Amino acid sequence: MPYRAPVDDYQFIFDHVVDLDQVSQTDRFSEATPDLTNAILTEAARMCEDVLHPLQRVGDQNPAYLENGVVRTPPGFADGYKAIATGGWVSISAAPAHGGMGLPMALTTAVNDMISSACLSIQLNPLMTQGQIEALEHHASDAIKDVYLPKLVSGEWCGTMNLTEAQAGSDVGALRTKADPNGDGTYAITGQKIYISWGDNDFTENVCHLVLARLPDGPAGTKGISLFLVPKYIPDDTGQPGQANSLSVVSLEHKMGLHGSPTCVMQYDGATGWLIGKEHDGMRAMFTMMNNARLGVGGQGIGVAEGAYQHALAYALDRIQGRTPIDGGTGAIVDHADVRRMLMTMKADAFAARAIALACAVAIDMETATGTAEWAARAAFLTPIAKAFGTDTGIAVADMGVQVHGGMGYIEETGAAQYLRDVRVSAIYEGTNGIQAMDLVARKLSDGGEAAHALIDEIEAQAEAARSTLPDLAEPVWQASETLREGLDWMLARSDLNQRFAGAVPFLRAFARVLGAHYHLAAALAEGGTGPRSALARFYLARLLPEHEGLLAHATAGTDGLYALSPEDLSA
Repeated sequence: MPYRAPVDDYQFIFDHVVDLDQVSQTDRFSEATPDLTNAILTEAARMCEDVLHPLQRVGDQNPAYLENGVVRTPPGFADGYKAIATGGWVSISAAPAHGGMGLPMALTTAVNDMISSACLSIQLNPLMTQGQIEALEHHASDAIKDVYLPKLVSGEWCGTMNLTEAQAGSDVGALRTKADPNGDGTYAITGQKIYISWGDNDFTENVCHLVLARLPDGPAGTKGISLFLVPKYIPDDTGQPGQANSLSVVSLEHKMGLHGSPTCVMQYDGATGWLIGKEHDGMRAMFTMMNNARLGVGGQGIGVAEGAYQHALAYALDRIQGRTPIDGGTGAIVDHADVRRMLMTMKADAFAARAIALACAVAIDMETATGTAEWAARAAFLTPIAKAFGTDTGIAVADMGVQVHGGMGYIEETGAAQYLRDVRVSAIYEGTNGIQAMDLVARKLSDGGEAAHALIDEIEAQAEAARSTLPDLAEPVWQASETLREGLDWMLARSDLNQRFAGAVPFLRAFARVLGAHYHLAAALAEGGTGPRSALARFYLARLLPEHEGLLAHATAGTDGLYALSPEDLSA
């Protein structure tokens, strides 16, 4: 089925929900006018619809493979990547000093969302490069920037992130990859990394790996880790790819989905690398890239939700089965109450997740433009919510998409199952959603809950103001914000972090639920309470928002009963 990029939704959210105008009014982003924003969304949509979406099934049916140490990508992927690179879509938010557009992260987030809807396998490549660009902009020497950033920004070269090792997993501090000084300012990197998305390809001139490794004098744990840039080909004196570095792709992972995207096991055998940032400070530098990627991965989940929804809707509008249960029905299964429930849930949650992600991006942009601590705190607080809720939504919507198709959803030829297979990993990488939730209730509440309370205050203020015009929508949002505040205060009162961790996931989802209600209310207010977005808001508030009460009951139960069964009992 054809894919239609939801440009109108992005524009509506920018104009009426997350207030992109405040970003364009800053000196830093004054060029991001409404006309430019609309032009970018329109052009990106055309590429996604015409060039990238046709590659969705191609990549799944013709997986990337390793041939004599060289990664071969699916047919058409080279042309798809070229369209992304030559269109400047890799570098929307990169600094103009090295050829980037210098535009808001909010626009990058919207475009990444669209590309993910069209073909997630190929979108993983530029997402990794975008994160590497930001990491190098913040932490690399001028010499490194001058050589690498123009090539990464143009898309001639691409970037990866190398954290995980087989024995370490999420415990990055347990890594064994080592970095030995060569005596000339470079380092010999030796070790093996797994799960490296787009660790190699056959369409860019160079692949630049950011690799975590430990220097000989590096202390144990994360405090002893440094970050190194290790290119596939070492640039020569002119900055062009020269001698092959001592690294290789050992194998490609056999994955549940994302077959078009090569996920590599990378081997480094004394490969030449350059230190990025300070010695033993690699995690701080890498987190610059990871935080960028976390918002991007949330956008991937939202993009897949959009694609899966459109796919399911087209089927529901066409499939004739059973008697139409409503007057004036179409005769198709879209008329059936349970199918309509699923479609409405898919659409309502995709809107909520998209608004949360774009609100997070706007906060990042305002932090960049103003440098204020308040915007920095808001961006930091929203990032784990955007990542976890965005990916959870992608998985849930893709799963419902299979259900809408009924038995045909389980048949690969319909394409419904691919969305679920592709998006499932998004809740795992860039920090599992459980880790995102633990970060939210620990590090992100280390300010005494100031950023969290500020968001709840904002939710309550809008609901209070809406009571006179849309009381049926305002009241449940206001009540939910009060319940959420009580849950937040419970978390803040617990000094034992394991008590918080036990309910971290439901707490994050409850916060997302209430934020989603807040943004749906904003949409309804913009329509004056009448119109399709107002109807969607009423559905969300009546049927999905009440979930927050059960989630908060779970979140505030702490560890009660959690360890009631011993490992032996669990195995019985």
